[in-house]
This record gives sequence, C-alpha cells and structure tokens, in this order.
Amino acid sequence: MKNNSALKTLFLYNSIFVFANNLLGPLYAIYIQQFDINVFSISLVWATFIFFTTVFSFFLSKLGDRVKEKEYFLMAGFLIRSIAWFLYIFAKSIPHIIIIQVILALGEAFGSPSFDAIFAEHVDKKFRMAEYSSWRIILNFSLVLSTVIGGFIVYKFSFTLLFLVVSLLSLFCFFGVLTKPRDLL
Repeated sequence: MKNNSALKTLFLYNSIFVFANNLLGPLYAIYIQQFDINVFSISLVWATFIFFTTVFSFFLSKLGDRVKEKEYFLMAGFLIRSIAWFLYIFAKSIPHIIIIQVILALGEAFGSPSFDAIFAEHVDKKFRMAEYSSWRIILNFSLVLSTVIGGFIVYKFSFTLLFLVVSLLSLFCFFGVLTKPRDLL
C-alpha cells in the first residue's frame, strides 16, 4: 500500500464512515428501548435491516458489475445512510424505526459491496495479506475508538447529537469521494 493512493483514499473515507457508523454500535438497543418495546421487538428491528440488506444486495448485484465506476455506488451508500441516520432524530415509533432500517439497508447494499469491489481492484497482488491486514487494523481501531466516543456523546449529550454527528460524518465521506478525481478510484 506504500504508493497505492487509491487504497489510501478508500481507507481514509471508509474508516471515517465505519467510525461514524459504529458511534451508535452497542448503544442501538438502548436507543430502541426508549420506544417501550421488548427484547424480541429489538431483534425484529435488527432482522429487518439484515433482511432488506440481503434483498437489496441481491438486486444490486445484478447491476453492479455493469457499472464501470463503482465509486458511484459507494457514494450512494454514504449518502443514503447519511439521510437515514439523520431521520433517526425524528423517529417517534417502531414503524418509523423499521422504515429507517429499510433505508439504511439500501445504503448498506450500495456501499459495502462497492467498497469491497473497489478494494479488490486496487489490492497489489504481491501484498494482498498486508493490505487486507492494514484495512482490518484500521477498521478495528476505528471500531474501538468510535464505541467509546459514541457512549460519551450519548452519556454527556444525547442520541440526537449522536445521530447528527453520524449523519454529518457520512455526508463528509460522500463529498470526500465525490471530489476526488474519478480515475483515482
């Protein structure tokens, strides 16, 4: 990865996104509990996300390889998820949460496979293990840091601020990739 500017760019914006996305991390169940639902309902809300991510991924997989510039899918994933995180600020009921989960699932279906495809295109065949390991190290540090910071934000301030921060960071990633030269990724 020494001189691989495509991977450096991809790592930068996706690690910021992973950081943002995981700010809520383990606090999600606590957030959902404020709607006076039981543990099984929390499981159903999360299952909605997984189910729709799978469905949308299936349909997008049919289209994805026809698109030459996969960074457009990556940007769509950042943008859609930014909108969904922002919508959490206004959620008042479980049906609202379920709709947001479906929107998040669409963003996930656009974003994650496109990240993987772009990453795979730019991996140096001589350094596959090192480059995949570099991403895992960055990812894990981002997860650790964001989990602690997310908890601090909710503890000292509110879930509303947390959702705003997550949304803005996701939007930053969208614009970051958007403003990069198309031939970079």
